[in-house]
Parts: sequence; structure tokens; C-alpha cells
Amino acid sequence: MNAAQLPPVAPEVTATLVEGLSPRLRKRLDAAVTKLAARPTHRDGDTTTIEVDDETELRLYAPGGVVAKVEDVTCGCLLAPACVHRAAAACAAPAADLAPEPAEQATPEAPGPASATAPTPFGPDAAHALGLNVAPASGPDAATGVAANAAPGRAPNTAADAATPHETASPDQRAAADALWSAGAAVLEAGVDGAGAVTQSALLRAAHSARLRHLPRAAGAALSVVTLLRAARAGNPSYRTAELVTALAELLGTAHRVGTASGAELAAVRGRVRRPYSPDGSLRLYGLFTEPVVTDSGHGGVRTWVAGADGRLFTVGDVAPGGVGRALGVADRAVRLGDSALTHRELGRAGLAVSGATVSPDGRLGAGKAVKAVTARGAAWTEPPLAALWETPPAEQAARALRSTSRYADPDGTGSDLLFLEVELLGAVREPGGACLLAQCKGGVRVRLTVADDDPALAHRDNLALLAAAPGTRLRIIGRLIPATHPRLTLLACTHPTGEGTVDLGLDRLRRADLPDPSAPAHFAPPQPAGPGGASPLYLLERRVEQTVPAGRAALGLLSDVTAETRRIRRGGLPTAAALLTALCASAAQRDRDLFGRLLPADTDGFAAYWLAAARYTAAVSESLCAAAWNATEGDPVAVPPVPVHDAAG
Repeated sequence: MNAAQLPPVAPEVTATLVEGLSPRLRKRLDAAVTKLAARPTHRDGDTTTIEVDDETELRLYAPGGVVAKVEDVTCGCLLAPACVHRAAAACAAPAADLAPEPAEQATPEAPGPASATAPTPFGPDAAHALGLNVAPASGPDAATGVAANAAPGRAPNTAADAATPHETASPDQRAAADALWSAGAAVLEAGVDGAGAVTQSALLRAAHSARLRHLPRAAGAALSVVTLLRAARAGNPSYRTAELVTALAELLGTAHRVGTASGAELAAVRGRVRRPYSPDGSLRLYGLFTEPVVTDSGHGGVRTWVAGADGRLFTVGDVAPGGVGRALGVADRAVRLGDSALTHRELGRAGLAVSGATVSPDGRLGAGKAVKAVTARGAAWTEPPLAALWETPPAEQAARALRSTSRYADPDGTGSDLLFLEVELLGAVREPGGACLLAQCKGGVRVRLTVADDDPALAHRDNLALLAAAPGTRLRIIGRLIPATHPRLTLLACTHPTGEGTVDLGLDRLRRADLPDPSAPAHFAPPQPAGPGGASPLYLLERRVEQTVPAGRAALGLLSDVTAETRRIRRGGLPTAAALLTALCASAAQRDRDLFGRLLPADTDGFAAYWLAAARYTAAVSESLCAAAWNATEGDPVAVPPVPVHDAAG
């Protein structure tokens, strides 16, 4: 059995089942989850049955596809319903997405502490890194205009009108945020290895309470943490520690801000469950390209990008279970939009006239019954209105894409992570993970182009290898920004090397006959400098932030003196990073004793506050380095751009 074979279980159901176990059974819960995962499973309609043993069956009833009530999980063992099997099955199943917010506020619960604000152990500097607005310092860390709590030029939140200018969180919301903070801090304390089913249950209970208190953003972050914890503990090959770092920092940061935000910021912190489609009248759309979409969860399909007459970008997608095979097949299926008979491949080069259009905040076009669409003439990339997409300087496009990809930006922000560049190919560049294609765009900026998906069934890898054999070729390209200390994109589409038409690089396959010199081998460009952030010692802090997640606070507490690391960081021009590393490791090792010499409980809240400050700070500096790399030109001195955050050491 694997989690995908079980129906999703509502968070409150899992939490209730775990909370109902005796202390003795809670200690056995993780082992029970592992044991149950090895048992046969079969599904019959809405009921999924797990064979606990040769004589006992456990059933999960999921009307509508979700186990929504505790009574929907039944077991035939002698100890039921107080057995460990029901809770183990709920913990093994995927956590269901949050239901829409209730129409009315639930009955208030007893309020918790007056504020959900976490401790700020080193004063205003920690507060700044945690997301509070503090004036930039004047000193070695104040130059680029990027705050530690945000990406440069964060897009406004479209839900801002949901809160009055001076509105603050209610006591119930602060109490819910308190619970979320405590649950997230417990994960940091234990690490992945120690964050078993009981710790995850506390997160699920906190997520459920946050949803009832109209805090869907924080609740969603808690569910993301649970999903990633389960993937990590199951050894899922798609799991990445960096993703759990981001999810934990989002959870803790959002929970912290609930107690301090007001007005428009409070609306952004609250978030919203649904991303509704809104009417957009009549649209004249021009196809750009189609990209295959293949996810780690086994879904496959395509996404076709189109542009409006005003330059806005929209997408039409078709993604469902099926993997890479489905992605290749769907590309030649008709687009689900109005009466159009165009396939996705055809739409990427043609046009549409749409009436009654509906659009989601992230640009997805709705396909409701009232939407009408007919085929229209497309436009070449060199013709208006598409040609205007390539006229914006690369540095400005990168800054806009960074606002879209920022790890901790408020939701509902507008903008795309696509870049539209005119480049000259220079050849392949060898890197530790393989080779990528080097190109030079306007202003002398050299950008590395990589494959969007390395699956051999897709055309990305072969097409990139062929383009590496055509140095000097000038192309218009479309790529997706990869935040890095040097300009880097995943290459998605380009003009054909012959100058006729365009190429969807994941679906269309170039041939050697398409190159200017079909017999030319791959050309390797000289080694390239790492970029403005290549010599940054920021990684010394980043690795300690990541090290905490799998092993918990104790992993940092066992470190020896970090003076050498902090000295190197200060020499690199990042005194705030050095102070954060010192404070983080000191907090991890700190254990006070009572009058009798007995160890007191660790300060999990204080450690979580330091860790959050470090995580948000490293993300902001990394984004600043990425922006600086796109502004650099060949021959510029390599320097680490400072960040306007007060030195945490005071």
C-alpha cells in the first residue's frame, strides 16, 4: 500500500483520531503506520479496505472522495474504536485540501495568549528579519533596497480590500496563530526524524482551527509542512529539504504576522481558500508556445501560453493523472475553451477571440459554459502585439520574475516568471551537474539555459544539445527564471534556427538539418565566472538553516565553535548573516538548569524565532544576488551586494 491508494482524510479527522489514543498507543502509532503501509489495499466505489491481518479489515468511507468524518474510518479488531489502526490509517493517507471557509464564524473558543507573536530574542533586528518594517541601516548591509522579509517590488495583494485600514486580528485568530507557531516550533525542535504522527497531528489540528478562524494561508502552510514531512519520512525521491525549509518558514512567518499585521497586510496574511475566476469581458489572444507538464505525483499534461492585445499573459491547461505519456498525447487534443477546435500545439501558434472570458488571479482562463471562443489569426513573435514582450530590458524582466517566484511573497500577486530574450548562442558550458547552454543577451549579460525536464521522452535535452552545436546563432527565446547567483533560465521555446516559425522545445524535435552547419559538433564555451554572488559566503548560514530541518535543534546544539565561519561571513560583507549564525547556534545549545541543577525544557519558541529570521534573511539575500547578477555585465567586478537589514548583533 502507498498513500496514493488511500482517499484523502480531512485534517480534523486525523487529529481527532490521534488525540483519542491513550499515551501507550501514541507511542506505538509510528510503527503502526509503517506496518499498515505494507498491508494489501483495495477500493470498491467510495470504500477503501485495508487488510490489517488475515481476520481483520479496516475501512475508509470517502463519499465525494474525502474521508470527512471520524465515523467514516472503521476497524474490525477487538479494541475498536479505541484501537491504533484507525489513527494509523488516517496518518498514512494524504491530508485533504482545506474545505471552503464556513459561511459564518464558528463558535468562539477560549482565547489563547494575547498575541501570536513569537519572541524576538535580539530586539528590532530580529523583528526586521521576521517580517516587521524597520528602516534600512546605513552601513555595509544597506545598499540594494531589498528587505529581509520580501522580494524586491512585491506585487500587491488583490485581497487587500477585505480588511479595513486599522483592522487587526481577533483574539480567536491570535489564538489559532499561537497554535500554529507552537506546532511549527515543535517540528523544528524534533526535526524530520522526530516529527512522527503525533507531531503531524498537532499541525493538522492547528490547521483546522486556523481555517475556522478564517486564516486559510497559514492553514495551507501547515498542510504543506505535513505533506513534506510524510514524504521525507517515507523516503520519497521527490522530497527536497529546501522545500520543507520554505514551507516551515512560511508557516512560522505567517503565524507571527497574524499578531502584528493590520489593514491590507492583515488581508494578505489571512489569505483566502479559493482563487476565484472573475469576468474579463472579451479578449483577443495570440498564441506563444505550449509546454509539457509532468509532476512528481504522476500527473501529466500541457500548458499553453497566450498573450492579450495589451501584453497580459494567460494560460490554458490540461493536466491530470497520466505522467509523461499523457503530456505527449494531450498536446494534440483540442483545447477546452469555447467552440475552438484548435489543439494545444496549434493554439501556441494561432489566435483566439474570446467573449465572456473568466480569468483566475494567476492568469488561468476559465472554460465555463458562458465562455465563447473562436479561432482567429495569430501573430509572429516579431509582430505586434507579441514583439513588445521582447522590448523590456532583461534586468527589468528578471526583477519582475523574481517578484513572482519569491519564496515568501504574499499570495495573489500578479506577474509571470517567464523571460523573453533576444540572445546569441555561445555554446555549451560544463557544470558539476552536467552541461548547459550559454547565451548572451542585451547589455552583455550571459545567461545559462538549462532543460526544463530531463525525461528522455520529452524533447528538451536533445534540442538543447543540438543548439549547443550552433554558436553564433541569434534567436528569440522564452525561458523561466531560475533564482541563482548567475543569470539562469529553463529554456521553453525559441524561434526556429532557420528563422521560420517557432519551436516548443519540450514537444518539437529539432534536426541537424535545421542548424546553420549540420556537421558541427557541440561547441564548449570557456569556463564562466560564477556571477556577483559566486563568492558569497551566505551558504555557511544556509546550510545551518537546512541542517536543522532533518535533525532538529539538537543538531546545531552539538556544533563546536562557529567563530571561523562567522569571521569568513563578515569578511564577505554580511555582518547580519554572521550575527544570525552566532545567535542561532547559541540558542540551539542553550539549556538552563533550575536551582537543583536539573535541565529545564528547551526554549523552542526562542530557537524558532532565530531560525525563522535566518531562513527569511538568506532567502532575501539570495534574491538580491540574483537581481544583481542580471544587472551585471561582462567585466563588472565580482562583489556581494549587501542587504538593508540592521546588524543583529546591534
